[in-house]
Amino acid sequence: MCRHLGYLGPAVPVAGLVGGPRGLLTQTWAPADMRGGGTVNADGFGVGWYPAPGADPVRYRRAVPMWADASFASLAGAVTSTAVLVAARSATVGMPVVETACAPFAEGRWLFSHNGVVRGWPDSVADLASTLPTTDLMTLDAPTDSAVLWALVRHRLRTGAAPGDALAEVVLAVADRAPDSRLNLMLTDGTTLAATTWWHSLSVLAGPDSVVLASEPWDDDPLWTPVDDRRLVVATAGTTPSATALG
Repeated sequence: MCRHLGYLGPAVPVAGLVGGPRGLLTQTWAPADMRGGGTVNADGFGVGWYPAPGADPVRYRRAVPMWADASFASLAGAVTSTAVLVAARSATVGMPVVETACAPFAEGRWLFSHNGVVRGWPDSVADLASTLPTTDLMTLDAPTDSAVLWALVRHRLRTGAAPGDALAEVVLAVADRAPDSRLNLMLTDGTTLAATTWWHSLSVLAGPDSVVLASEPWDDDPLWTPVDDRRLVVATAGTTPSATALG
């Protein structure tokens, strides 16, 4: 299983979000909870951040383990942002290990990540994919389940759906066609974070002016709150995140 983390709040260095003895960097080789989905997250990674209020995000993606990229180590210490989405990938067997398959996926102000797998891929969701514009299918970042999930979410965002509604609709539609899928999605536009839990872990760390959603806590702070399975979480910095049942 992959790992992802979203942050909103005062500007912080990316290194402060992924470092530490149990941070996302450590989780790439020593994850605490893979639930049978591999053993490490070494098939690439990506980080997206917002360089200024109102600006579109910038991304850095690589098809190598996070720990093996010396350039990322220096970049993470130099880049600060008020909104960040970071992901580490554990590729599903048979799917390509390439840079463009790594989250976060992006369009405009949106950043998106998927932690999980669509069972029965690709036949199980072929009918859902057929509802997308042909050009969207022709320009997918990669031939993977995550890229198609992003295309489905993006299509709903383009029609005006709220971020939480877009995630919930896609999760329920895919789960109906592909039972036992792991559909842990995360989406941000730099001001709102939305995420789902569907057969994997997610925890929330909410402070007076910040919020973090993460596959795993990065320390033993008692303020980390685990999210129940089959939930949609929507959060903004400085407010109490809301969690509602899916389905």
